[in-house]
Amino acid sequence: MARRRQAVTIKHVAADAQVSLQTVSRVINNEPNVRPEMKQRVQASIDKLGYVPSIAAQRMSGSRSYLILAINDRDRTIADWQARQGVDWIDQMLLGGMLKCAEHGYRMIFELVDTHSDHVERELLGAIAALQPDGIILTPPHSDNPQIVGFLADQKIPFVRIGSHENGAGMPVSMDDDGSARRATHLLLDHGHQRIGFIAGSPEYNLSAWRIEGWQAEMAAAGLPTDGLLAAGDFSYASGEVAARHLLGMKPRPTAIIASNDQMAFAALAVARSLGLRVPEDLSLISFDNTPLMNFTLPPLTSIDQPIAATASKAVELIIAAKKDPQLAPGLSVVPGGLVERGSVAAANPAHG
Repeated sequence: MARRRQAVTIKHVAADAQVSLQTVSRVINNEPNVRPEMKQRVQASIDKLGYVPSIAAQRMSGSRSYLILAINDRDRTIADWQARQGVDWIDQMLLGGMLKCAEHGYRMIFELVDTHSDHVERELLGAIAALQPDGIILTPPHSDNPQIVGFLADQKIPFVRIGSHENGAGMPVSMDDDGSARRATHLLLDHGHQRIGFIAGSPEYNLSAWRIEGWQAEMAAAGLPTDGLLAAGDFSYASGEVAARHLLGMKPRPTAIIASNDQMAFAALAVARSLGLRVPEDLSLISFDNTPLMNFTLPPLTSIDQPIAATASKAVELIIAAKKDPQLAPGLSVVPGGLVERGSVAAANPAHG
């Protein structure tokens, strides 16, 4: 019976190179306070033994844990998973964050935290104590939760606030929500639309207000009013249905609608059909998010493509840079989104208003 090969550990490398465990760890971590000849000696043992550094070995130097903790809202994440409606926010976060971590020898770990919990600080403290992360990534609505932001600032851990414009504690990274809304509005204006309705997202998210502001700014620049064309939503399908019925029941009704996420856009598409309206002949429709299901609607929906993966990648870069230089204080980083044109936008027909 073949014997299982014993795993090579940092202790084997230290013994072979005849150095301390801490010296091997400093070489693995590429620390500056290692003599070139010592680094060469340790590296020769690593190569000879085929040693693959573990997180435990990397953490021995005490300066870095090589772990980055990403925190997402518990209730909304679980609801999205259970609904199985094609929401891929977590997938895109992992795509951008994990790949960027791998480039630098880091690992990313996801935790779900309820932003409304009275025990949010205890939850965060427990995660920090267990993982000792080099940095934390906050996603909306945690990004602008004063209790969470203030708590993390007190912990002296670098953290990134995705979907935030505010400077101060943490490093804000915007996905250019206002600019994306302007681009969507501009596309509709280029197609001759003048009455463009907007279905807002949940007011709990600051990005909802920025999207409204982008739409309003582009309409104002074109000399067009937005009075009465804004309908409230909360990112749910049900709220999008109510908002779309309100907008499409107006006289004259909008000839185009921008919905602040895909679920509300689905609802607007269904409401339009129930009223006998064709998309895009009678109503043009643009969504935010660009989840995979956008490719399979009838017609496929034009959508703002949120740069979630690129933003998570940027967040990892900022944390690693801040860990190397604690005095680093970057301002607002903006990762622009894209606009994917499909089949839901056409030239306005004033007779349909």
